[in-house]
Amino acid sequence: MSTFADIQYDQVDLEQCHAMQLEEWEVLESIYPDCCISSDFSTRYIKLEIPVDLGDSRSVAVTNNKNLSALFPTELAQEISNSIELYDQLSSLPPVLLHISLPAAYPVYAPPEIISLQVTHSWILQVNELQAKLLEMWQSGEGILYNWVEWIRSAEFLPSMNVTEDDFSTLHIPHPAPQLLLPLLKAHDTASKSVQFSQNAYTCSVCLSSYKGARCLQLSCSHIFCRGCLEDFWGLCITEGDIGRVGCPDPACVKNNREADEEEVMRVVSESDLKRWKWLRQKRALEQDPTMIHCPMQFCQTPVPKPKATGDEDSGWARLRTCQACDYSFCAFCRRTWHGPLSECPISFTEVFIIKYMALPENSQGRQDIERRYGASNVRKLIAKYEEEQSNKKWLESSTMGCPGCHVHVEKSLGCNHMTCAKCKQHFCYRCGDKLLASNPYLHFSTPGQPCFSKLFDFTSVDDEWQPVEGFDAL
Repeated sequence: MSTFADIQYDQVDLEQCHAMQLEEWEVLESIYPDCCISSDFSTRYIKLEIPVDLGDSRSVAVTNNKNLSALFPTELAQEISNSIELYDQLSSLPPVLLHISLPAAYPVYAPPEIISLQVTHSWILQVNELQAKLLEMWQSGEGILYNWVEWIRSAEFLPSMNVTEDDFSTLHIPHPAPQLLLPLLKAHDTASKSVQFSQNAYTCSVCLSSYKGARCLQLSCSHIFCRGCLEDFWGLCITEGDIGRVGCPDPACVKNNREADEEEVMRVVSESDLKRWKWLRQKRALEQDPTMIHCPMQFCQTPVPKPKATGDEDSGWARLRTCQACDYSFCAFCRRTWHGPLSECPISFTEVFIIKYMALPENSQGRQDIERRYGASNVRKLIAKYEEEQSNKKWLESSTMGCPGCHVHVEKSLGCNHMTCAKCKQHFCYRCGDKLLASNPYLHFSTPGQPCFSKLFDFTSVDDEWQPVEGFDAL
């Protein structure tokens, strides 16, 4: 049984332990204020929330572990059984929550007691193993809380969990549902970066003033500007319609024509400026699309894009356009009411459009604009058709004669110049094309003074027709 002196000595030791506990907690709060959630030294309970800082961005792979699928309900386990290994770049991981009880004899004679250890989003499932390793670190006579916080915060505990490679470049976190865990890890990493950014001070590259991160914006190119400078600059560009300059004002990014994305613009400009910015971007995209055609209806003029390919591009259906605003269907070539895939366009491109195109110099800007608007293949087809029609026209003029009644062309190989049209039965002269009297068609050839007098037959002299054959002598 203990003596009075022994009890007095034990009481002194306990008071010394209590003082050491208070001192350790004060030091811990001064170094890691964000980790120290609460403390109650009347009951000696403390709570720690320790984030895991990976330092530089590292590759984190959430690896499928089917052996852990028993932790989930049967239907969910079957759904996630086919999950694959997913990767992403992260610089932090969700925190570890420690609920600790400090014995009266801590830290001289007894280690702290871990009441509970939880990992946010359960990205570490070996919590019992982690708890055992924490307790192994304690040595009598020394405080261990600071070492615990630093060991977890600096991610030095991860190799002991067998989740890192030798060079610590990639983390392999086993989990039964990678597709569920990875989005949570990404969301936490994004939130951590945002909180850290808002607490630091930065110098705006435009006004050269220093502001807290909450009043600044870091663009995706990593350049930082205060919101006031960006709002004034982007607002002016949007008002003037120069949306190509709505981007990073840094000279390097300006040289590369880097534009801001919708999320960045949304965080800076007003709602009216955002609406105008979207409209200007849409307008620019429509103007840059060579296949875009405006609705020919005067009251509409809505841009009509080229429909997605549904079949043969060479078919007439490729010319069909339907306005989404007024439902007007029209031809992309002639801009008139849709006349079907087989009918020719009412406007003669062979005489107006093609002649204009062929008059332009090769590889000129005018030719390129026409080809972008109507399609190079369509222009080539129209040119080929035009050249074919011109060749046919020249042949018809030189080798045939048109009927004066129905205009059907007739080619004569031999015989007299009196023609009777097989279609309309009109009598006409093959030489001059004049109509002939059906009752006396030969009067035209027997009347003196007429151009075709005595020209019923077109004779060719025998000397012109006969050519000697090489190797044969004339008899």
